Amino acid sequence: MNTAVALADIYLRLSVEEANNGESGSIINQRNIIRQYCKDNNITIVKEFVDDGFSGSNFERPGFRSMLAHIDTGLVNTVITKDLSRLGRDMTESSYYAETYFPEHCIHYMAISDNFDSYESNIMAPFQFAMNDVYLRDTSRKIKQVIYQKRERGEYCACPPFGYMRNPDDSTSIVPDPNTAPIVQRIFELAENGRSAHFIAAQLTKEGQITPLKYRVLFRDKFCDRGAARATDEWNHTTVKRILQNQVYLGHTILGKSKKVSIKSKKTVKVPRDQWVITRDTHQPLVTPEQFEKAERYMGMNTKCWQEFDQTRQSIFNGITFCESCGSAMCSCGSVYKGEREKYWYLSCLNIPKRSAHHCENGARIKYSDLVEIVKSELNKFIDLSKDDINSIIKAAVKKQKSGIYKDSKNNIESIEKRLNDIDKIVLKLYNDNAMGVISDAQLKKMIDSLTKESNALKERRMKLKDMEFQINNMEDAYRMFFSMVERYNHIDELTPDIVRTFIERIEIGRKELPEGYTVATHDIPYRQNIKIVYRFIGDIGKKSRNFNENAQDVVEHQSNQKNSKKVAV
Repeated sequence: MNTAVALADIYLRLSVEEANNGESGSIINQRNIIRQYCKDNNITIVKEFVDDGFSGSNFERPGFRSMLAHIDTGLVNTVITKDLSRLGRDMTESSYYAETYFPEHCIHYMAISDNFDSYESNIMAPFQFAMNDVYLRDTSRKIKQVIYQKRERGEYCACPPFGYMRNPDDSTSIVPDPNTAPIVQRIFELAENGRSAHFIAAQLTKEGQITPLKYRVLFRDKFCDRGAARATDEWNHTTVKRILQNQVYLGHTILGKSKKVSIKSKKTVKVPRDQWVITRDTHQPLVTPEQFEKAERYMGMNTKCWQEFDQTRQSIFNGITFCESCGSAMCSCGSVYKGEREKYWYLSCLNIPKRSAHHCENGARIKYSDLVEIVKSELNKFIDLSKDDINSIIKAAVKKQKSGIYKDSKNNIESIEKRLNDIDKIVLKLYNDNAMGVISDAQLKKMIDSLTKESNALKERRMKLKDMEFQINNMEDAYRMFFSMVERYNHIDELTPDIVRTFIERIEIGRKELPEGYTVATHDIPYRQNIKIVYRFIGDIGKKSRNFNENAQDVVEHQSNQKNSKKVAV
């Protein structure tokens, strides 16, 4: 050991497959072996990290990632596992952490049963890593074979869909769940009567029907806190559509709709429909073929390819316009009067209707032609700028950004790093003093907690300062890139989707601000409305201000108000 006292993190791992196979390397067994080894070799255990039920095929495990974060605090100089397979079974990743990452971070790594020591030459290490990788691949192959055989026999080897449960007498089959099957049947009943998915979702929420995810969280499956937090009482129309399109409710078993990219990746990809494994009439259906066909037909009628029709309003701002008040996307709406379509075309917040699940009291609404003129006018302003104007804008932006960072940020970063090094030395001395009996365990814990808190605060401050310096160093490049795109145009006469997406990332529309005493905007009542345009590379450069009314054909620009921000007076 290079230090007087070995301060160790111990890491324990067991996968679900290994637990099911009854392997002897249980978490308790690993813990006992490592603790005895530390006791025999005078090693102080600082913290223990456990991943129980996590595969060794990847290293995105919560316990392992927490251990790496703990290593970064500098409180330990040693990591111990029972053997190399506990660290992981992927040959490349395991070798990297054992032979590169830990040594580079001044960590002494030991795998007890494999006699692996990062301070030694470890001639057999490549073979040990390779054998662990072979075990991983062989286990994956066996699991795939078992699943394939079950699929061919029509056994249900996936999570039971909403409306079904595992057969208590035969775990390879499913039966209707008396608690949720009536909800599925209710969905099909409404659908075959011509109700849309949106209506069905709202109706189920109104009736207080439990959602699929919440049912799994409360009554069926085990979820982590983060996963359970996603459960909600509100039904989503997408969930309703998935149920209406799932042929499992006709009594058929459909498996193999997705697959993992590789054994070492959690990412899955969709499998073409003609490659799905479909076994018919494997369990009791919840709906009849006639109900399923009718629901599918009505759903198709409600979701026709309306984009194909010439009379459909197709906004060039789709996907980038949002309500400033609630953050919801804005969609096209309006009417046709005396053959006029453009004149009565608006973009409106999706949450304005009272039936919306999250009704927006201050929902935004703007005439489509007005927004087109605003955006076109702003882009043409950029095009008309001279090189001197552009340089002045860039200089002002960089100066403004610099005003938000300390002038002596470099010195601050240096002083922070010096203090962090001092804390590392103090912590090491404290552990040595504790081992020698100079200070008690209680005193050690109190001082370590205080130093850890200070260290975390300093690291957070250092990160912010470095981020600010990075932003300043890259801001000029970003502005230059934006104006290089502007130089490709002489003038924009017609705004197209390509032009909009070339220059703009997001547009936020504010609510209408009426004159005092008015509650409704009419053709002769002016109103104000904020519009924020977020450009690519350079972001938001202020809210724009213009005058409109409901009958306005022209857009009149006003000077910017105080603090260089602009508002739209409509």
